[in-house]
Amino acid sequence: MEATGLLAFLIIGAIAGWLAGKLLQGGGFGLLGNIVVGIVGAVIGGFIFGFLGITANGLIGSIITATIGAVILLYIVSMIKKA
Repeated sequence: MEATGLLAFLIIGAIAGWLAGKLLQGGGFGLLGNIVVGIVGAVIGGFIFGFLGITANGLIGSIITATIGAVILLYIVSMIKKA
């Protein structure tokens, strides 16, 4: 992976993690936390979108996919915490 691709991946992860934090808890998790949540969310979102046959291309599509995956991740983590 090139340096610019890695940087774009980290930026998308940070944005997706921040958006997911805003949507579910009203706040972010700090830069590193947002990146981790966004990257894991991108994997989850990519799997779910692929399973459903949905294609999201481009920068905005990547952010949407990662954000939806991150929201699902945070929801699952919140349900586990409550149990």
